[in-house]
Amino acid sequence: MRARFILSETFTSLKQNVSMILSVMLVIFISFLFIGTSGLMQAQITKAKGDWYKEVEVVVWLCPDGASQSPNCSAGKAPTKREIVDLEQKIHRDLNDEVAKVTYQSRDEFYRKTFLKQYPDGIYQGRTLTAADMQDSLRLKLKDPTKYHEVSEVLGGTQGVEEVRDQREIFDPVFNVLNKATAVTIVLAAVMVLVAVLLTATTIRMSAASRRNETEIMRFVGASNWTIRLPFILEGVFASLLGSLLSVVTLSVMVKVFITDWLAKTVQWMPYINQTTVWLMAPALIVGAMALSAFASAISLRRYLKA
Repeated sequence: MRARFILSETFTSLKQNVSMILSVMLVIFISFLFIGTSGLMQAQITKAKGDWYKEVEVVVWLCPDGASQSPNCSAGKAPTKREIVDLEQKIHRDLNDEVAKVTYQSRDEFYRKTFLKQYPDGIYQGRTLTAADMQDSLRLKLKDPTKYHEVSEVLGGTQGVEEVRDQREIFDPVFNVLNKATAVTIVLAAVMVLVAVLLTATTIRMSAASRRNETEIMRFVGASNWTIRLPFILEGVFASLLGSLLSVVTLSVMVKVFITDWLAKTVQWMPYINQTTVWLMAPALIVGAMALSAFASAISLRRYLKA
């Protein structure tokens, strides 16, 4: 009987406060759209880091034939095969805990598999280059990609090594920009959540004030505080449910249109989030919006329930 009464009161309140419900719904929608966007951006960064960092290598560029600015290449000659084997043994001996795999790549192989893919005509900065202009290298797959500095310290001063380069340097600037964009989105989301709390509390308070006589009568006949409070709380929770569902649907459409159907087909070398990411995030957004609304409503109604 009590549950039926509470639901009846909630339905009546919803019909009488359509404009207020819409305002709460829209603010929750915008707020949790920002929160969802920041969550998707962070998920995208995490996915890209996970996939890319598994593939990145530390490239040990060996000295070229001819002049080089590196003091390790003062001889002016590229390392011999014997010297390269000695260097590989040094890596296995001194960096066994950091390096999982060592792969030698000759200048001819680098020219065919890498350089010509980027510059099919072989012209770079106005010059036509050949395999003789390239350098031999050792490609190191690390057990932990963050241990680059240990490798650099061991090999940086070794004769025959011109440069030790971590391929993460290519990706980190991109990730830094994305992280800053995520931070801005989180700040905007926090502001919008504050606005949502204040608007929800004000809306529910106005709804309670408009029905003050009814709540007084309920109090006089012995209704408990929760019996009086629940219809108004459910009113805010219902508006938040609609707003959060709308934000989830919008996020799903955004991922499909801008990522799956456009970006993933345009830039194919990058791993992307998909609809699964949205649906995994959806329960947290919906429950969070409803809990936020219930909390704001309960706090705003306290002064109307004083004896």
